[in-house]
Amino acid sequence: MTKEELLSRLNGIEWNDFEIKEAKNEVPKTVWETVSAFSNSYGGWIVFGVKEKRAGGKSTYEIQGVENTEKLEQDFVTVLRSNGKFNQRISVQTIKFDIDKKVVLAFYIPMSEYKPVYISVPTNTYIRLGSGDQRATEFEVRAMQRDQAFGKKSNEAVFGTCYKDINQDSFQDYRAYLRAFNSELSYNTLSDTEFAVKTGIMSNGLLSVGGLLMFGNIDAILRYNPDFLIDYIEIPGSSIQDAKNRYTYRLQEQENIWEYYKIILHRLRTRIDNPYLPRPDGIAPDDNTLLYCVREALVNFCAHADYFSEIHSTVRVFDTSIQFQNPGSFPVNLKILGQTIVSQPRNPNILRFFKLARLSENGGYGIDKILNWKNLTNCAVTIDSDITKSEVRFELPINANQRQLTPNQRQLTTRLTPNSTPTDVNGVNLPLEEKVLALIITNNKISIAEIASSTGKSRRNIDRVIDALKKSGKLVRLGSARRGHWVVR
Repeated sequence: MTKEELLSRLNGIEWNDFEIKEAKNEVPKTVWETVSAFSNSYGGWIVFGVKEKRAGGKSTYEIQGVENTEKLEQDFVTVLRSNGKFNQRISVQTIKFDIDKKVVLAFYIPMSEYKPVYISVPTNTYIRLGSGDQRATEFEVRAMQRDQAFGKKSNEAVFGTCYKDINQDSFQDYRAYLRAFNSELSYNTLSDTEFAVKTGIMSNGLLSVGGLLMFGNIDAILRYNPDFLIDYIEIPGSSIQDAKNRYTYRLQEQENIWEYYKIILHRLRTRIDNPYLPRPDGIAPDDNTLLYCVREALVNFCAHADYFSEIHSTVRVFDTSIQFQNPGSFPVNLKILGQTIVSQPRNPNILRFFKLARLSENGGYGIDKILNWKNLTNCAVTIDSDITKSEVRFELPINANQRQLTPNQRQLTTRLTPNSTPTDVNGVNLPLEEKVLALIITNNKISIAEIASSTGKSRRNIDRVIDALKKSGKLVRLGSARRGHWVVR
């Protein structure tokens, strides 16, 4: 921080990471709460030698300076570097300013890697809210304690699990996806158990936390984590408050993260622009579609969630926005997002599973792809975070050249969910391609004859539609005609 930046801060700019103390002759007792708060939040500056004056409900700041500068500095730094006051040593950066022949001391307290940072006992844990320090709640302290395992928990072994706890439908679907969209991957030729070991799903006969959550059977997952759930809700309105109905669609419980991801992505696909330009090898290149931005957010939503929190990961789709809300905070100050590479996933092996399938950017959060939403739509994309949760919100364009669901389409996609049985679709006013896709989503092993029967069309007609969907990249057939299945992209 420069002298000019310090003087600007004294005019009331960005006080959430800036605190002044008069501290003329001694270290003030209230400073320790601020040290805890900055350590548990995103860091901040503490400035000694400035006095606040309040008049008429407004504050002004007068530079008084400090006396006995070296002793004051050493008294403060010694406490931070010792084991007496806090539960851990705290690093600190010190700068001395000479302003109008008065000495001002500025100390930068960084965000701690090992939270919570508290004074003597955990109940004396503080966080920064606005321009003040607040005692953390028990819920917030537990969230910070779980953050100590950030980047490690998902690689831990789950005792009592084995290969049989893998959901074979999910596992084989994932392997087929890799063969189709990452065909040169050497792991594709491995046996199932070798593949599970090489990719980090399993080690020494036990499933990893990430492997279990990503591909496990729901019964095995719930034995280990009874609160496991990803909630997806479509709400008619611009907010919960103005919705005429609580929701028009709510996703039923799925087996694991892979199943949640596939269904949620398909639901989002119906809401936003997603043109497709395949390469000669049939793999989608990096693109600038709206779906790409949202898909990156969905992958990071899955990879960054605190699955052991009391609150659940939730996707809310309103008429005017798409909101991803996760338990667990972002590990970095949100001010630097988009300015530097951020590669600190909470669950690194879950993110790796998506990367192997070419469903995520390299280099961490793929934040540039997420933020590119604003360039493509001229609509805001906002990222917020506090101690217990984080949120990514995409504002939807009102008049963009994107695909919007008609009332009939909403009725069909709500009725033809992956967990329901399709009824007669002949009376629904939809293009034939949409009817075919809806039926395939309902049953990815449905035959051409069954599609023809459900739509009232000839097999030749359905074959032409299937060929067109394959050429456009919306549909892929994995496996043989008898034993294979469809993948809707």
